[in-house]
Amino acid sequence: MRTLKSWVIAWCLVVVTAQFCSAAGFAIYEWGARDMALGGATVGRADDPAALSSNPAGITQLDGVQVTGGVLGIHPVLDVEANGKTKTSDEDALYLPPHFYATWKVNDHYSLGLATFSRFGLGTVFDDDWEGRYNSYEGTMESVSFNPNMAVKVTDNFSAAFGVEAMYLNFNLKKKLDLSGAQIQAFDGDADLEADGMGYGFNMALHYQPCQYAKLGLAYRSPVTMKVTGDAKFSDIPGGLEALGAFRDTSASGTVTLPDSFAFGVAMYPMDKLSIEVGAIYTLWSKYDELKINFGDDVIPVNGNPFNLTDETTSPKNWNDVWRFNVGVEYAALDWLDLRLGYVYDNTPVPGDTIDYLLPDSDRQIFSTGLGFHKDNWAVDVNYSYLLFMDRDIDGRAEDYVYDGEITNADAHIAGVSFTYKF
Repeated sequence: MRTLKSWVIAWCLVVVTAQFCSAAGFAIYEWGARDMALGGATVGRADDPAALSSNPAGITQLDGVQVTGGVLGIHPVLDVEANGKTKTSDEDALYLPPHFYATWKVNDHYSLGLATFSRFGLGTVFDDDWEGRYNSYEGTMESVSFNPNMAVKVTDNFSAAFGVEAMYLNFNLKKKLDLSGAQIQAFDGDADLEADGMGYGFNMALHYQPCQYAKLGLAYRSPVTMKVTGDAKFSDIPGGLEALGAFRDTSASGTVTLPDSFAFGVAMYPMDKLSIEVGAIYTLWSKYDELKINFGDDVIPVNGNPFNLTDETTSPKNWNDVWRFNVGVEYAALDWLDLRLGYVYDNTPVPGDTIDYLLPDSDRQIFSTGLGFHKDNWAVDVNYSYLLFMDRDIDGRAEDYVYDGEITNADAHIAGVSFTYKF
């Protein structure tokens, strides 16, 4: 049964998967090429099928049946100094999170939509011999959300929407084991923890157009509590420790609460061909207060246990609630061509006393541009975004194998394309 489940989930992840966080923390906002070109400032506009990810109430503006699908490519690189040595993350890393949306205007009052996209993910990969390997040398998180919505046109100018969300999440952490204190010669073992699970949530949204020159949007997504189960596997363990039965492969399980968020947007139309939107997202990362992992009963305690405890480990996070601010400008240069610019400033929720190498995070800015081509029932949107991380110092914590150092030269290039067809 578990094998069947794994194949089903693997197929789903072909449709939507993400492994790199472009937003602070490990949130993801690569929800469409037009959305990225506008810096995510689409909560007030909400005027294409990708509105299902930012403000589903806006789909009452769409006629007939419309579908949007596409993919964005993300190439991130960063340098992390640890214990006096600097290491660069995987320079060949390329992540390709796709997206798919479909909307149907049932009648003048009701519209339905289905969104498949990713809200959370990360990918941090270093060589397995780097200085911070005892904390983490590879960490990935993949998620996919299936999100059906119903939108109701309450009045000619006001719409509301409600949706439910089913989220699948896979988490993988690899770290080396410091066995230098296990009464043997210095030796690195290897620990590989992998777990997956499902969680459920909901979302609500409002959209209001007070006049022909402005649109207002408000959207809320609930927290999602994920219960994951999997396995902890150990390798490269010296024969003496194996004979004692230490570091047996065992089961693992855990619970994590992913945060809720509020999104706001005000779109203004000062002239027929020009629109400007300013917006913000407030994410309650304080709900992500810890990451707790429980192990099976067959774990034997020895010095160098990779997760510090025999049957349970709790990693405090104590993250902060933060804001993400954005602005997007769109100009209809020709009947078939739109020009776009966007900007984002994003605060990191990760405090200095719990930062680690699984997510070496800092404040960031995103500069975006893009083009929109449309003719008859077709539309093609392309974007390019440059993500710039702020440099950040890291204060060491010996008990977690986090060393004094800093994050530098961190950036990412993001390019994508989306296709829309109106039936």
